[in-house]
Amino acid sequence: MVIEILLVSLLTIVASALGTISGFGVSTLMVPVMLFFLPYPETLLFVGLVHWFSDVTKIFMFERGLNWKIILAFGIPGIVAAYIGAALTFKMPTEVLSRIVGIFLVSYVSYILLRPKFKITPNTKVALLGGAFSGLFGGLTGVAGGAIRAVVLTSFNLPKDIYVFTTGLVGAAVDGSRILGYFNGGTRINHGLSVGIPFFILASIAGVKIGKLMVGKIPQEKFRYVVAFFLLIIGIKFSLFP
Repeated sequence: MVIEILLVSLLTIVASALGTISGFGVSTLMVPVMLFFLPYPETLLFVGLVHWFSDVTKIFMFERGLNWKIILAFGIPGIVAAYIGAALTFKMPTEVLSRIVGIFLVSYVSYILLRPKFKITPNTKVALLGGAFSGLFGGLTGVAGGAIRAVVLTSFNLPKDIYVFTTGLVGAAVDGSRILGYFNGGTRINHGLSVGIPFFILASIAGVKIGKLMVGKIPQEKFRYVVAFFLLIIGIKFSLFP
């Protein structure tokens, strides 16, 4: 069990660091691995808890990026949709949904590479729709919500601090909602790994700190394409291996 806790802690550090840079990715990296240890429902709850602490850490480390208009427009529909998605998790074919998301992500990255000046002016309607879709797919699949959120926010071409802070705060709110949905649906973590949760929380904090250092070294004009790189990898993964 000690070896398992160490391996999951290392995975948490890597996932949190990459998740800080990309604005998503903790669940995407952790869910496939945790399925070797836990059943699917318990995996979603476990990763949701780790993801929540990672998001909260981003809030404190990137507090200069506070933008209430974007946060409220994303967060409110995202919270509601995430709870609904979590409640529907085991009633819908998540593999098909993940493949659809994957094709969408690859198409989006291809488009912005062909049209590098593409940008959507931040507005309430787009933010509301983006929050709702990211919350719904996050609750349904446990992995796709952050990627959809990243698509919308990168299309706004936001400054780095605002981007990371927004993904952290909205992600924390959405994760809290879907965790409640899993819990109310009867999901519990019945595995020895649960004793390692304090270590995983510390690992997630360490990962965010590493990610912050890496974000600081990325020029603003290159940041959008760094996120697009991660979106492309995840899009290919979802398309071929949902």
